[in-house]
Formats: sequence, C-alpha cells, structure tokens
Amino acid sequence: MAEAAERRSWWKIALICVVAIEIAGGLSGWVSNSGYGNTWFDGLQKPSFMPPGWTFGVVWPVLYAILGVALSMVLAEPESDRRRFALILFFAQLALNFAWSPIFFAAHDISLAKWVIFMMAALAAAAAGQFLRIKRDAALLMLPYLSWLVFAATLNATIEVLNPGSGTSLLGV
Repeated sequence: MAEAAERRSWWKIALICVVAIEIAGGLSGWVSNSGYGNTWFDGLQKPSFMPPGWTFGVVWPVLYAILGVALSMVLAEPESDRRRFALILFFAQLALNFAWSPIFFAAHDISLAKWVIFMMAALAAAAAGQFLRIKRDAALLMLPYLSWLVFAATLNATIEVLNPGSGTSLLGV
C-alpha cells in the first residue's frame, strides 16, 4: 500500500517536471529562433554528419521528457545532502541547456556555445553520477541525454571549425 502511494506521488511530480522542462526548453528554442529557418544558421557550413532539422524537433522533446522523469524520481526520494547536491548539479546543467540556444542561435557566439555545452555535459554527467547513488533508474534515464550532448557538442565544435569568423563573441574576445 505504501509503495503504491509512493508511486502515485512520484508520477504527480513527474507530470509537473516534464511539463515544466518541456515548456522551458521550447521557449528557449523559440525565443532564440533556433534551428533551420534561422538565416544566420542556414548560411553556416554544416558537417556531413549533421542530421536533418526535423531530428532536433523529435529528439529534444523526448530528452526533455526523460529528464523530467529522472528529476521527479530524485525529487521523490527523502531529503539528504547527496540529493541536494544532485539537484544543484542537475539544475545547473539544465540552466546551461536553456542558455545554449540563445547563445548559439540568437547571439551567434559559436565558441561560447561550445564551452557552454562542454560544461553542460560535464555537469549532466556529474548529476547522473549523483543520481546513481540516489535512484539507479534516474541515472539510467540520463544516459540518452548524455549521449546526445556528446553528439551535439561535436556538432557545435565542428561547426566552429568549418566557419571561422562566422560568429560574434559575447565576451569581447
């Protein structure tokens, strides 16, 4: 009986987390005019392994939903210092995730976006490591996201190499 009650509360948390992350992620892309159709981005050289535009419209919502479920699993666990640290890491990487599209697509800072996604991947891996110590399934749910971040970071870095001088620097460098 207690297990059923715990499962219900976990799913209630998941519904909120998934919707919140989906909305925030969607807004990040929308306000920055991300993806194909952005005239600056369309004019950049792309690597041969660049997926078609529709791929991103499928992958990101799925990944955001998975992140919401993973987060809810950890939120449903009892409070502890480890849980608090895991949540700090998770929300730090999520903030970088939501910042990436405006930096890359709106501000045209390819280099800063590359460093942001590298840091995002490192923080997401650290969060997954902490999730593993709290709720194994939550950590396993982070693996597709981590894989995609490595791929996305590779795309970002390759676009930078293929397009020297095409971006602007937000840092004045």
